[in-house]
Amino acid sequence: MARLTREQSQAQTKAKLLVSAREVVARDGYEGATVERIAEEAGFSKGAFYSNFNGKEDIFLYLLETHSGEDVTELQRLLGDIDDGQLLIDTLSNWAQQRSTDPSWGMLALELFRRARRDATFGERHSNLFRAQWEGLGKILLRLFPDGKAPAEPAALGGIVFELTYGAASSFTNGPTVGELVKVALTSMYKAYGLERATAS
Repeated sequence: MARLTREQSQAQTKAKLLVSAREVVARDGYEGATVERIAEEAGFSKGAFYSNFNGKEDIFLYLLETHSGEDVTELQRLLGDIDDGQLLIDTLSNWAQQRSTDPSWGMLALELFRRARRDATFGERHSNLFRAQWEGLGKILLRLFPDGKAPAEPAALGGIVFELTYGAASSFTNGPTVGELVKVALTSMYKAYGLERATAS
């Protein structure tokens, strides 16, 4: 078997550390997910951890950045060929409902932001963490509306869906499901500003 290059070996180590971080934080919470525990459960030393990440905050920011990018890629594939507005809304609502069954992503983001505010480490990387994710989905949602008739900018449209999807409270309370909330929000905008309005005019 061919020997791994230094870059390949480092990429493999980084990937294993990210998997470990995801598992540890899901089990122990942000406070309990120490660098030592993440490194140990990935099978590495603290030195290997710090060769790839600056610290606990860095690895969880990277984890959230990666996850948010994967969401957009998946939604582009899932919604890419749909040109019927209501079918797009239904498909996206079902996706949001499925995603909401794992509230740990939203809870991780909230805890990381809370800790960063407390420790005065909150910066540009934190504030822009979900910008590309929101804009990516928002650009897809623009097809629900005639040109120039969307009720908000792409980042706001996408942000509505992702905030409803990953909001922790709706995953625990006995009320409308995330899928229902997303469908109500998007259908209301679609009927008020979208293709149905364009057809009527």
